[in-house]
Amino acid sequence: MVGLVDGSMIKTMESRLARNRAVLVTGAAGFIGARLTQRLLDEGNAVIGIDAYTPTYEVGEKLARSALLRQHPRYRHVTGDLVEQTLAPLLEGVDVVFHLAGRPGVRPSFELRDLYWRDNVLATARLVEACAAAPSVRRLVYASSSSVYGDAALPLREDGTPAPVSPYGETKLEGERICLAANGRQLEATALRYFTVYGPGQRPDLGLRRFAEAALTGGPIELLGDGTQSRDFTYVDDVVEATQLAARAPVVGLAVNVAGGSRISLLEVFSLLEKLVRHDLEIRPSPFARGDVRHTEADTARARLLLGFEPKVSFADGYRREVDWLRRGARSAA
Repeated sequence: MVGLVDGSMIKTMESRLARNRAVLVTGAAGFIGARLTQRLLDEGNAVIGIDAYTPTYEVGEKLARSALLRQHPRYRHVTGDLVEQTLAPLLEGVDVVFHLAGRPGVRPSFELRDLYWRDNVLATARLVEACAAAPSVRRLVYASSSSVYGDAALPLREDGTPAPVSPYGETKLEGERICLAANGRQLEATALRYFTVYGPGQRPDLGLRRFAEAALTGGPIELLGDGTQSRDFTYVDDVVEATQLAARAPVVGLAVNVAGGSRISLLEVFSLLEKLVRHDLEIRPSPFARGDVRHTEADTARARLLLGFEPKVSFADGYRREVDWLRRGARSAA
């Protein structure tokens, strides 16, 4: 089953997240996962969150986000690894699964291929198998990445041929294939290709946060490349909205781009950052990193037409919010 679902199912899917049933979020202590979980709780859902607290960056940030979520009476947290965890009990009564867990990062993936395959492919395969066997689970939303495209021609369209240039991108593409191949009479799956997500709470290894932290402390900005590279940056709350829409939209069996809608070069980022911190930046360029694509820009027609998604936060506004968050020193949770 691929594409639009039968119209008679739309009402059921639109009300799915409003029922008194649980949803499962994998990677619930992560940057995007915690934000999604909080939104689901705010809207009245019962949420089961699972996270392995893999130390790909400072685990304290994940623990702080998790501690805030655990204060909510409708939230139940499980510390566990999807490869090792017994999943069937977690899926009892669960209607929708948001699969955001995984090992992130392009550059480390070249040296850690086996770990990336384990955490992004094997873990996804185990989860999908468990979802397909769970009587209550009807919808699976998989968090993929623009890294599946590689250095393809712009704008990047979902119906093009993916050509990832890193092991990370390869594992995310394989995760897509596993999820979308599981579509059947019971399980409906959608893959969302996130484009460079940023905002308060962003991972400390990502460029926008590193740039802002250096600028706020007066230190040099270490730049990989010459600054002409560009990204379709996407604010985290817009990503959360698109992810929720994918759980109730009348479309399954497809990959969908989720992007901010405008391509910004790093030179433009630095120009904005200078205005936000009110001083000149010291930028130290170095060679481009292996696996980093030069440009990304999404074709967002599918998200607009099938999910009803339109990004709301401009890059200037979103980056200001991230810089303000860092300026306040609120690095543990957002």
